[in-house]
Amino acid sequence: MGFYDKDIKKQKAIIITIMVLLFLAFAAVGVVVGVPLVKSASEPEHFREWIKSLGFLGDGAYIILVILQVVVALIPGEPIEILGGYAFGIWRGTVLYLIGAFIGSVIVFLLVRKFGKIAAEIFFSKEKLESLKILQTSPKRTLIFSVIFTIPGTPKDLLAYFVGLTDMKLSTWLIIAAFGRIPSAITSTISGSALGDGKYTSLIITLAVTLVLSLAGLLVYKFIIGKNEK
Repeated sequence: MGFYDKDIKKQKAIIITIMVLLFLAFAAVGVVVGVPLVKSASEPEHFREWIKSLGFLGDGAYIILVILQVVVALIPGEPIEILGGYAFGIWRGTVLYLIGAFIGSVIVFLLVRKFGKIAAEIFFSKEKLESLKILQTSPKRTLIFSVIFTIPGTPKDLLAYFVGLTDMKLSTWLIIAAFGRIPSAITSTISGSALGDGKYTSLIITLAVTLVLSLAGLLVYKFIIGKNEK
């Protein structure tokens, strides 16, 4: 038993070390991108020109930012999505975000498959993970997972960490991860683009629609999970 405990502690130490390194990398990218963003908040066209001047480096920095946000689940995703629209416009921002989110989701899946619950419980309690047991036992698991992962407002970071604990194939998860974040990404990048263009009426409308969709999505998620818990 003592050796087992030591092994668990060792695995936790490895995972925490990985997360700390990722967080430091996130902070470094945040300084590089975030400081100019704050300075140019009142002049978004200058920020966009600066991003454009970086070329592929700008794209890569943003993708890394998204990857780290997905892996370090404590970091909220919405501001990162909005930043994509602000910096790159709707479509480019959406594509870059989806690339980063896809890579991050795959990394999370492989981390959990490698270390098991230890990795997931760094960010989420046992209770939260156990509340999703229907996604582990239901014969309609893949369909349910696909639906709730696609709906805006559902806890995608929790779902991304949980899926590694199931027997879902990596190939199936790749499809869900590739397409499931599209609705949320589009609504957020539209908001960011409207902010960057100074279209504040469009921004308010988009944020309102996003809020309604997110609340509706959260209710649907709770209904599905709650119903299947009974």
